[in-house]
Amino acid sequence: MWSQLQRGSSPVDWCESNYSISPVIAEFVNTISNVLFFLFPPVLIHLFKEYAKFINPAINILWILLMVIGISSAYFHATLSLVGQLLDELAILWLFMASFAMFLPRRYFPKFLGGNRKILGFYSSVFSVFSTGFLIMHPAANAFALMTLTLPTLGYLYIEMKSVKCARVYRLGLRSVAVCLLAVFCWIMDRLFCDAWLSINFPYMHGVWHVLIFIASYTALVLSAYFNVLEESPQHKPQLRYWPKNDFELGIPYIAIKHPFKSDTNLAI
Repeated sequence: MWSQLQRGSSPVDWCESNYSISPVIAEFVNTISNVLFFLFPPVLIHLFKEYAKFINPAINILWILLMVIGISSAYFHATLSLVGQLLDELAILWLFMASFAMFLPRRYFPKFLGGNRKILGFYSSVFSVFSTGFLIMHPAANAFALMTLTLPTLGYLYIEMKSVKCARVYRLGLRSVAVCLLAVFCWIMDRLFCDAWLSINFPYMHGVWHVLIFIASYTALVLSAYFNVLEESPQHKPQLRYWPKNDFELGIPYIAIKHPFKSDTNLAI
């Protein structure tokens, strides 16, 4: 166990040169590029407080898991330890499975679940536990395996956006997908074409990936929350809003809902 905690014990080493900027941080840019994972979730917890109160308090678990990913990723890139790598990857797995259990539309539930989301959550947890074991046993292949999770995510957004009637929701969906594809492109460039980036002295595409994948991930979660309320609690009339200014669509998106005891005018844009 001690050897797995040691610096450089991970079989994964990204393109950025180790200890080239700081003598104590292995991959400096890859470490500090996780800053959005620390800054945004507390804001999202605040913005989604009514959603958590009237729709599903478990939404806050997703924002906390984003922070855990940021902490784990920063630790991994700072030390390149195997424990840091596994913590990073396991946090990503558990965030995906928690989102799956929380937002999968009931129309896609297998018949044996009987439309029960709690049972889906149970099976998702069991799958996560077994998957955790596989990730621990094959750490060198984990990064590529986890990248495949982008495929069902993009497929889900594509299907849901086909029936979207709100223009601003559709625009956010397009941005989320575009940013996700750009993030994947940066990940591949760093992983497979490191020599080319080193030749121009810019081995930081994985750091760019961190920024882009956070933006793509949290906006996908916001959209999923919107679709979930629209399908399962339409009486709450979900609306996509932005903070700090609602008409500035490059702000932080969140979902406003109709308070059970408020009139529709309280949600006017």
